[in-house]
Amino acid sequence: MNATPSQDPLDPRDRPARLTVGVVGAGRVGPALAASLQLAGHRPVAVSGVSDASVRRAAALLPDVPLVPPAEVLARAELVLLTVPDDALPGLVDGLVETGAVRPGQLLVHTSGRFGTRVLDAATRAGALPLALHPAMTFTGTPVDVQRLAGCSFGVTAPEELRLAAEALVIEMGGEPEWIEEEARPLYHAALALGANHLVTLVAQSMELLRTAGVAAPDRMLGPLLGAALDNALRSGDAALTGPVARGDAGTVAAHVAELRKHAPGTVAGYLAMARSTADRALAHGMLKPELAEDLLGVLAEGDLG
Repeated sequence: MNATPSQDPLDPRDRPARLTVGVVGAGRVGPALAASLQLAGHRPVAVSGVSDASVRRAAALLPDVPLVPPAEVLARAELVLLTVPDDALPGLVDGLVETGAVRPGQLLVHTSGRFGTRVLDAATRAGALPLALHPAMTFTGTPVDVQRLAGCSFGVTAPEELRLAAEALVIEMGGEPEWIEEEARPLYHAALALGANHLVTLVAQSMELLRTAGVAAPDRMLGPLLGAALDNALRSGDAALTGPVARGDAGTVAAHVAELRKHAPGTVAGYLAMARSTADRALAHGMLKPELAEDLLGVLAEGDLG
C-alpha cells in the first residue's frame, strides 16, 4: 500500500499552538527563549520592554508580537517568561501579585541563575505554577541565540509535581535540563559566573596586552590557544594545567609581574590571584614540586607589595 506523503512533523506551522507565551523584560534572554518556544509550536502573544534596545530585540526575534505593559502580558499569556535582572526579580513578582496580574494555573517562569522557585512564592500563593529555568549560555540579543540554545544546559528548579513540565519546556527549546536544588542555586550561579564572566575579562585583558606588545591580530593568535586550553580543561581538569606557574618558573612569573606593573597595572591583582590559585591546584595534584613552590609563592607575595 502506498503511503500518503506527509509534511515534516517537526515543522511548527503544522502543529497546533499549545500555549500562549508572554515575555516580561525584553532583554537578551526573553525574546530568544520565546522564539525557541515558537519553533516548538507555542504562540508568543505579548512582550514588555522599555528601552529602545528592547524594542529592537523584540521586533527582530518576535515580529508582529505586540509590545504591552507587564500586567497586560500576564493577562494574555498562559506561560509567562520573567526575564529581568536578578535584583529586579523579587520586586517584579511582588508588584505583579499586588496588582492582581497573576492568574491561577498560569505558568510563571523566571530565568535567573541565582534564584530557585522560592522567589516566586507570592505568585505561587496566588495560584501560579512556578518554574526556574536558567540557560547556561551567554546571549547576544540577536537571532543567533536561538541556534545556540541547541544542546545548551538549563539549570532547572521546580516543585516535584512540575518537574516533568519544566524539563519538557527545556527540551522543546533545544536544551538539556540539569536539576538544581533550591539551596544550591547561588553556588551553581557563582560557578557559572566564575567560569564564563571572568573568562571574558581575562581574554579582553590578554588581547589588550598583545596589542601593546605589537601583535596585529591578537584574536587570531589567541583563538587556537584558548580553544585548545578550554578543550583540554573540560576533558582533563587540573591535569591540563601548564605554563610557568604550574612548572614553578619563579623567574618568569617575576618578569610577568614587572611587565604588567609597567604596562597594565590594573591587571596585576588579577594575575597574582589567578597565579596563586593555579599554584595551589598544581601543588595539590603533584604537578608543582614543593621546593619550586616556595620560590614561586615568594615572588607572588613580593608582587603584592609592588
